[in-house]
Amino acid sequence: MQESESESAGLLERRFELSERGTTLRTEILAGFTTFLTMAYIILVNPAILGQAGMPVAAVAAATCLAAAFASILMGWSANMPLALAPGMGLNAYFAFTVVGAMGVPWPVALGCVFLSGVAFLLLTFAGIRQLIIAAIPPYLFAAVAGGIGLFIGFVGLKNAGIVVSSEATSVALGDLRAPGAALALLGLAIVAALSAWKVRGAILIGILATTLAGWALGFVKFTPQPYDLTAIAQTAFQLDLAGVFSGRYGIGLFEILFVFLFVDLFDNIGTLVGVTRRAGLIGEDGRIPRLNRILFTDSVATMAGALAGTSTVTSYVESAAGVQAGGRTGITAIVTGLLFLLAMLAAPYAQLVPLAATAPALILVGGLMMAPLVDIAWDDPEIAIPAFLTVALIPLTFSIANGLAFGITAYALLKLVRGKITRTDWLLLVISALFVARFVWLSAG
Repeated sequence: MQESESESAGLLERRFELSERGTTLRTEILAGFTTFLTMAYIILVNPAILGQAGMPVAAVAAATCLAAAFASILMGWSANMPLALAPGMGLNAYFAFTVVGAMGVPWPVALGCVFLSGVAFLLLTFAGIRQLIIAAIPPYLFAAVAGGIGLFIGFVGLKNAGIVVSSEATSVALGDLRAPGAALALLGLAIVAALSAWKVRGAILIGILATTLAGWALGFVKFTPQPYDLTAIAQTAFQLDLAGVFSGRYGIGLFEILFVFLFVDLFDNIGTLVGVTRRAGLIGEDGRIPRLNRILFTDSVATMAGALAGTSTVTSYVESAAGVQAGGRTGITAIVTGLLFLLAMLAAPYAQLVPLAATAPALILVGGLMMAPLVDIAWDDPEIAIPAFLTVALIPLTFSIANGLAFGITAYALLKLVRGKITRTDWLLLVISALFVARFVWLSAG
């Protein structure tokens, strides 16, 4: 028995390089629990967002758990990195409110776009084209995109809570804070903010559950017990409509959707990878992220698997840094996180009992935290500040990540051209900008 345990320990040591990375199995398991607690809110928030696109909430909750479990376990095993994955915030809002809501694309067709964006990501990874795309866009625009998505998510949270409402006179206005939904959301925001300030692990998840319980106690939420039914996932699993994507019914708009899914996923991953691996001390002496191709391969496969299960784009989570802070240094951390998401599927059907007012505080807080990269922008330099501001402002104000990206990248290329700084190496930047200009002309003509 002892010999068997010793062989198992030796296998784990060789496979995951525990000693080399200065960690232990116990530390990795605890780090996995920590990462799970910090990102488990997605189990409730993602169905709440995609549910507004007409998708069945219980099925999306199960798909969220399954996709996060598959992706995190694959990342841990293939890349040996403490990176957990799940459906990404921002892209789920874009999926629900822009693609399905504003553009009128049915959610099965939108899932088909997500799947194809994963295929495109995989091909770009194999071809090495992703390096060209990354090099064409300045780092400060990555930060601006993150900040703009943060405002977008926060605005959705405030709107879902009824704290911000539409107004014919001013477009938006302050809602009735005495209304049950707004009052409940403010209570939840206070709980989540206080727990986060005290650095309580799982603060967002605890806040959502506490707000839901308060809503039940005050009669704002009707509790209707239902039996566990994992078969609910069949309502979204393999329901993607690839034929609808290629039908030509939605025109050039689908190319825009594919581009946004691909672009945001690509840069969101790069930002997360750099931040988490740097904190874990895993970046090589040459400044490169080890096993980068394996990491990006995992991400692309995870996005395809997520679309097949019935959820929006799956991506690496910055909350993985919490597990790294707890000592996680290997893929075991991600595998443990994935296994916990798998167990969470048992409670997935009950996600529909969580009201929008309970998930709204999570959106507001996550949106606020996503503003952090904006400090990396040189706001006193017009050449940098103008494209960055257009990106940040237009994402939430037009309810479109695509519009923010288009204005930001086009303004950057234009200013660089006016300043005489364009070189032969900027050909891809000019091509992307020209495509964006053509897009605006096409939209105006329509």
